[in-house]
Amino acid sequence: MLKSVVFLLRCNSNRIVRDQVRYASQALPQLSSEKYNVKRKQFGTVQESDINYFKSILSEERVLTDENDVLPFNIDWIKNCRGQSKVVLKPRNTEEVSKIIKYCNDKHLAVCPQGGNTGLVGGSVPVFDEVVLCLGLLNKIISLDEISGVLICEAGCILESLDTYVRERNLIMPLDLGAKGTCQIGGNASTNAGGLRLLRYGNLHGSILGIEAVKADGTVIDCLTTMKKDNTGYHLKHLFIGSEGTLGIVTKVSINCPVLPKAVTVGFFGVKDFQSVLKLYESAKLSLGEILSAFEMADFNAINSSVTNLNLPNPIDEYPFYVLVETHGSDEGHDAEKLNRFLDKEMESGLIIDGTVTSEPAKMQTIWNLRESIAGSSLTRGYVFKYDVSIPLGNYYDLVPMLRKKLGNKALDVYGYGHIGDSNIHINIVVPEYTKEIGSQIEPYVFEEVSKLNGSISAEHGVGFRKPQYIHYSKIESALDLMRELKTLMDPKGILNPYKVLPEK
Repeated sequence: MLKSVVFLLRCNSNRIVRDQVRYASQALPQLSSEKYNVKRKQFGTVQESDINYFKSILSEERVLTDENDVLPFNIDWIKNCRGQSKVVLKPRNTEEVSKIIKYCNDKHLAVCPQGGNTGLVGGSVPVFDEVVLCLGLLNKIISLDEISGVLICEAGCILESLDTYVRERNLIMPLDLGAKGTCQIGGNASTNAGGLRLLRYGNLHGSILGIEAVKADGTVIDCLTTMKKDNTGYHLKHLFIGSEGTLGIVTKVSINCPVLPKAVTVGFFGVKDFQSVLKLYESAKLSLGEILSAFEMADFNAINSSVTNLNLPNPIDEYPFYVLVETHGSDEGHDAEKLNRFLDKEMESGLIIDGTVTSEPAKMQTIWNLRESIAGSSLTRGYVFKYDVSIPLGNYYDLVPMLRKKLGNKALDVYGYGHIGDSNIHINIVVPEYTKEIGSQIEPYVFEEVSKLNGSISAEHGVGFRKPQYIHYSKIESALDLMRELKTLMDPKGILNPYKVLPEK
């Protein structure tokens, strides 16, 4: 086992990107069941006869039972949740997934599907002794129609690998995440991941055209259409997008890939306060229009966390707030001129204090790396409470100073960053170590304040294991009752990813 914090950094085309922070030490995280006082449901327990069956359909090397081999699948990457699974299964195709799920359903064995395990709400790791279904070997690209831009692939394909593949054919994936070097497209679909360019390309409910999924009884649901228009009955794909593996296991997706932009330009600006960020966003929409692909915001503490803890360079001086603007277009000269004109105009108006605009790949990579590394940058300092919420733009940043005041010196740091274009802010609270006392000061306070503003307690990370008891702050009881009815209909025995998404009645 590793004895220190390890940052996995990857160099790709001279771009250093934070794939994932694997935080491991001699001290294992507390068991989720104990930490959050959860009682095990009346599922079966895995017996030797079950292991033998799994080996008969998968082969011995794809059934992990050794404690050291299984341990990494029990722990989430931010070291917040830890399960107690005794077995990890690695199917290679939909047929094997179907056989496993049918068997587990018949034996009343709970199953926890797992992709890249990059989630932040404990949705991809077991709580008790659920069978871990690792989908990483379902990693085949099935087809790509280069004219329509429709890609069909298996759920275990890594997002960055897909993006590399389609870029070679003048297309891009519509989704871009900081964890793209590790996360898998099936997990992206199952959590309805948002990402950095949702402003331009929308979310996965729109980009995903079709899905193949396995129900709790092993039935394969083939809704793998490649048509952008298909109004024949209920849109069943939406049941599996964002339901976090609780209604079925996604095994294949068909996804619409936009054309690769011929020109990409990035601007990085320092501003004096959050109101200037909002005014700048309003101006960017008017000035940059159709080429605006990303509008990211981060406060000083967030950027400083990447600079200080990961030794990353900041291309401009220190400012209270930073804005990252990206454009995607077809004419580099035209787009750069628009962005430079925008910079000159807003520096003259005083909204931008300082800034830089570049179309050089290495410089753009430096700027994006600074932003993408924020999520994992504070894990060296202690325990990090992470919140992913949507708040109306007028109140977008309000919670950060409120939390700083509420927690005082109990917190080592509190900072905010996120996607202004879709009202999604990420709030990180760094404390020396996790205690129930500090946790009770933060939760449900954060969710109560979000609810008062008619926001969402989960913008893009999902509900997972950490938020079911708070989902009522965003969904009324009648909506939750309908969700429970769907769960009962599609998974009567409740074996699929139990303890996640829906609270007990």
